Amino acid sequence: MTFNPCPIPDLWKIDLAPRPDERGWLVRTFCEESFAGHGLNTRWPQASSTRTLSQGTIRGMHWQAHPAAEAKLLRCVRGAIWDVVVDLRPRSPAFGRWLAFDLSESIPSQLYIPHGCAHGFQATTHDVELSYLMSAPYDPALARGFRWDDPNLAIPWPLPPSLVSPRDQALPFLAEALAEPIGSGS
Repeated sequence: MTFNPCPIPDLWKIDLAPRPDERGWLVRTFCEESFAGHGLNTRWPQASSTRTLSQGTIRGMHWQAHPAAEAKLLRCVRGAIWDVVVDLRPRSPAFGRWLAFDLSESIPSQLYIPHGCAHGFQATTHDVELSYLMSAPYDPALARGFRWDDPNLAIPWPLPPSLVSPRDQALPFLAEALAEPIGSGS
């Protein structure tokens, strides 16, 4: 694994090194010693996956608030996505900035998203599957989100949105979402 720091502090793009042979390949996606050596979370009490059927679908922008803020380790295992991370940590020099990454089953890489950052993605192919590890169990009372089309961020999604869930369509803009008290959920 090659750990590549990003302009958002504590956000890492991790390039994986598949070892191919006549059967296919093997790739290491997590090594406690390597992650600890970079000061990253090494405890993952929850794992999830998402499947997105239609190209153009947008999921996000989501995060989990304190006291159960979560870091995520995210990898696209089928299809392709355009993944967006927004830094929501008020003391971060990158507060309010976003970065985007192309992730796909054919690009052996993953993202380490630190707690305090929102995450969302657009499926750039049909039939997409993402694998997530989370550093804290999901708590619906701490779930937060903001609109994917917030004009203050002006995220240039690569495709016209084909599907956005009713829940994500009803999310507030970022400024309002950051003003929500803990425990109100979204």
